[in-house]
Amino acid sequence: QVQLVESGGGLVQPGGSLRLSCAASGIIFRLNAMGWYRQAPGNQREWVAGLSRLGRSNYVDSVKGRFTISRDNAKNTVYLQMNSLKPDDTAVYYCKVSVDGNDYWGQGTQVTVSS
Repeated sequence: QVQLVESGGGLVQPGGSLRLSCAASGIIFRLNAMGWYRQAPGNQREWVAGLSRLGRSNYVDSVKGRFTISRDNAKNTVYLQMNSLKPDDTAVYYCKVSVDGNDYWGQGTQVTVSS
């Protein structure tokens, strides 16, 4: 059974940093691409960053240069380092993996950027 568990969210002031983690189980982690998404109140869930199994990353334009996605295959964990946070980054952040055509999501972790 595929399970994803996010952690690391919280309240941070504008300009601050957070590192989100997503621990995966039930999959051969190193063989799967991983992604981070976010959903702000009243908005649709949007893709934020993706990391291929070969280590290629890409980002939505609004976070380029500020966010970094990475993975530790030994720990079955994907990370999202978020720097220079802005109030517009406030959202619930989710990680996702697609396995055999099925999408699996974590429960989400709240990130609030406010002074």
